[in-house]
Amino acid sequence: MAGVMQKFLVSSMFMWMLPVAILYGFNNDLLPGSTTLSSHSLTLLSGFLAVVSVNVMIVFYICMALKEPTDKHKPDALFVAEAKDSVEKLTSGVPSTDSVVKKQE
Repeated sequence: MAGVMQKFLVSSMFMWMLPVAILYGFNNDLLPGSTTLSSHSLTLLSGFLAVVSVNVMIVFYICMALKEPTDKHKPDALFVAEAKDSVEKLTSGVPSTDSVVKKQE
């Protein structure tokens, strides 16, 4: 569980830091070629790259999550039993949704 939280925290930090660093770099002429752009082009390009960087980090995090072994994490048996009981209690007194749909027609 600690490994999952660590991956989440690291990717979340990069998801915040990369766009800010990109915007800072463009606005303070730290990136090569940014001095030759007009102010409108500079704003559009830096904003676009910041949004792309966030999406890249989201895709990276999803790929890391998909590589996580599924047999490593076992659900808590007590939690699963309580969840099943809770669902059974809620659905025992509720009529079928098919009859409700037929009445509406």
